[in-house]
Amino acid sequence: MKRLLFVAALLSILLVVGCGSEAPFGSDGSPTTNVSGESVTVPGGTYTRVSAEELKAMLESEDFPLVNVHIPFEGDIPDTDLSIPYDEIGHNLDRLPGKGTKIVLYCRSGSMSTEAARRLVQLGYENVWELEGGMNAWRAAGYRLEGT
Repeated sequence: MKRLLFVAALLSILLVVGCGSEAPFGSDGSPTTNVSGESVTVPGGTYTRVSAEELKAMLESEDFPLVNVHIPFEGDIPDTDLSIPYDEIGHNLDRLPGKGTKIVLYCRSGSMSTEAARRLVQLGYENVWELEGGMNAWRAAGYRLEGT
């Protein structure tokens, strides 16, 4: 009977330890985020739309260029890497990483970044992400902008 209780206790401990909620880590040792977003189908493929909260989580382990495509300039989300006008994105491909690398786009309200995301997908980019609602949604979620 003692042996049975010991085995039951051991199995319970293993179950609790095995179901722990450790964050996964990337190849550089930093925590990764598990943001799935919403898949948007457009001619030529898909891109992923994320909320301000999801982008905030992604920025904690930024492994992508964050690109402001809004014109005229109305500020940046912190950690923005590039500013490329939405209607010139196709003429600035040399400033972007390879077609399989994650790229996150945003603008003020979402309309310009949607246009830029569609264009990149048409050009063969396979890992395009876009902030739904743009800087307006970012501010509404309580996050700050720079340069305003």
